[in-house]
Amino acid sequence: MENRRSYRAHILLIPYPSLSHINPLLQFSNRLASKGIKATLATTIFISNTMNLKSSSSSSVHFETISDGFDEGGSKQSPDTTTYLRRLEAVGSKTLAELIERHEYSMHPIDCIVYDLCMPWVVDVAKEFGILGAAFATQPCTVNFLYYCLHRGLLKYPFSSNQLSIPGLSFLELNDMPCFHFVGRLRLEVLEVLMKQFSNVEKADFLLVNTVYGFEKDTICCVVDSMSKLVTNLLTVGPTIPSIFLDKRIKDDNEYGVNPITNTISSSSAICSDWLNKKPAGSVVYVSFGSTPYLKSKQMEELALGLKNTNFHFLWSVSASEHSKLSTKFLEEISDNKSGLIVKWSPQLEVLSNEAVGCFVTHCGWNSTIEALSLGVPMVAMPQWTDQTTNAKLIEDLWKVGVRVGVDEDGIAMRDEIEFSIREVMEGKRGRQMKLNANKWRNMAIEAISQGGTSDSNIDEFLSKLTCF
Repeated sequence: MENRRSYRAHILLIPYPSLSHINPLLQFSNRLASKGIKATLATTIFISNTMNLKSSSSSSVHFETISDGFDEGGSKQSPDTTTYLRRLEAVGSKTLAELIERHEYSMHPIDCIVYDLCMPWVVDVAKEFGILGAAFATQPCTVNFLYYCLHRGLLKYPFSSNQLSIPGLSFLELNDMPCFHFVGRLRLEVLEVLMKQFSNVEKADFLLVNTVYGFEKDTICCVVDSMSKLVTNLLTVGPTIPSIFLDKRIKDDNEYGVNPITNTISSSSAICSDWLNKKPAGSVVYVSFGSTPYLKSKQMEELALGLKNTNFHFLWSVSASEHSKLSTKFLEEISDNKSGLIVKWSPQLEVLSNEAVGCFVTHCGWNSTIEALSLGVPMVAMPQWTDQTTNAKLIEDLWKVGVRVGVDEDGIAMRDEIEFSIREVMEGKRGRQMKLNANKWRNMAIEAISQGGTSDSNIDEFLSKLTCF
């Protein structure tokens, strides 16, 4: 029985209620459970009711719920972002405290809470109960350091070129800084959330980062030096992607384990795999802009034509909400010549690991970026907002595994620029070197999470210190 099982410790993990934040923390839960930890992932009631959550058969992650105050509709039920975040904190704090209390006198009381850095209030609840708190950053160290500098007033928004001399960030130029081109109130709301991540980080006993030490070692050294008075235990623990794609040490850990409750997932996965398996190695361009994509109609048109003009096969994941932006003529043409496959959802890790894929046209969200790095796939970078512009800089100039597409004065990447960038990665002289570089980072990612690697050792250090507090 579960209550007779011996665990090293009980860790509760709380992601921000968004798919891109849940995925890495569920995978980190699997990793902890594989090391003898009782790992419990707590999502909101709405997420629990609308998503299939599962762990690998060997790790057996447990699941609990807290409330964000919008149990029927989540954030979409709220009139605006500020209202949602305030309600999430108020109701979330109360229901989290109740969850802790339920476990307090059980066989396995909670020893530590690993919480998304976007929810800094969680550590306050943890400390009320005398529980250790570990902040978990779902973004790379470079981006975390930028937001930390914004919070501390070392950087000010709007950014200016004379600010960019901070050690660890001096390689960035003005157009590499996080982009907040929202209208009015939304821009202020997003900025507030990102800056508040570090509002009480000194209360956390650990800061865990979903990156690989070797990916950002120079920046990490600067971050550790600058934040040493606030954070004493900064540890890189990534990449947090299923074990089957990396070290293969966790049995049946072959997907993220978070999917919408729908019947279309398995059929879409089979369609993508069957289509890719009939294509030559390195011949396909994969296109996806993440779990919450939004491209202007003009940008969708230019991207469609740029893809078509390359004459490469392409697999494009276009959400149902974006599909209407594709012209009937374009859809008919690719159907007739069988040059492309458009799906509403794609199993991204399976796609990126398929040998038919030669490059990845991406929005440069961190999950997509670290997946491509870990699977050795070169990228065509088309960043849209927030940290994506910074990630694009790292892709092109630090890791040298991609090309950033140029944009016009309206921020639109035109078809010729898109075509040129794809061709450069797929068949250009630079593209050959990018493939070699991509393979180097892939090997580094596998080594980091394998036994004795930097991330594996950091996770062991985290658990060792946790049991000694």
